[in-house]
Amino acid sequence: MNGGALVTGGASGLGAATGAMLAERGYDVVLFDRDRAAEPGCRAVVGDVADEAAVGAAVAAAAEEAADGLRVAVACAGVAPSERIVGSRGVHDLARFEHVLRVNLAGTFNLLRLAAAAMAGNEPDDDGCRGVIVCTASAAAYEPQVGQAAYAASKGGVVSLTLCAARDLASLGIRVVSIAPGVMETPMLAAMPEQVRESLAATVPFPARLGRPQEFASLVESIVHNPYLNGETIRLDGALRMPPR
Repeated sequence: MNGGALVTGGASGLGAATGAMLAERGYDVVLFDRDRAAEPGCRAVVGDVADEAAVGAAVAAAAEEAADGLRVAVACAGVAPSERIVGSRGVHDLARFEHVLRVNLAGTFNLLRLAAAAMAGNEPDDDGCRGVIVCTASAAAYEPQVGQAAYAASKGGVVSLTLCAARDLASLGIRVVSIAPGVMETPMLAAMPEQVRESLAATVPFPARLGRPQEFASLVESIVHNPYLNGETIRLDGALRMPPR
């Protein structure tokens, strides 16, 4: 299934690795991010993932890039601030909670709904599939740590959305699958002290290291090319189960 592909959060980390993989596999890739992406062979579009007009324009651009239309959409954009519900700095800021939900959950839904609308007009393949949408959840949706109330709520929403979306879009021949990564080698973790990174890696049963963005991209590739994967959230975490802290 080649054609157009759109990846949000495509300027770095999981999104950049996924965009590069899809381009290598022959897809016409548009990378959407608030920062300009620079992956070879990919078109960059700058915007806010929760903005209807901006994502709509990116979907249209991705659909126009390939004769077969938009076939793959991957939602990687996200933020992960840490704040206790009640802590030494007082009560959790409501605006910050709403911002995390806006980017991580509403932004994912924004891409999902607009990409699905574009995919609905595609010619189906031999299995009747018109497109695949991959969302990014998190291990925090299942075992949130202290300070992750907003992040966990947003990613738990992505998990809950997955099966509903797959069922909603089944009649259109559009599959929806989510990935729930554990601790991954992303720019956010790269900015942490080496001691903290090593401590996080040591919590992973096997392999005892941080996950690599290319491993996330490899799972996206498997989802795209396995027509019987649908409506599921797949953990990518080396058997990690997060402790409270």
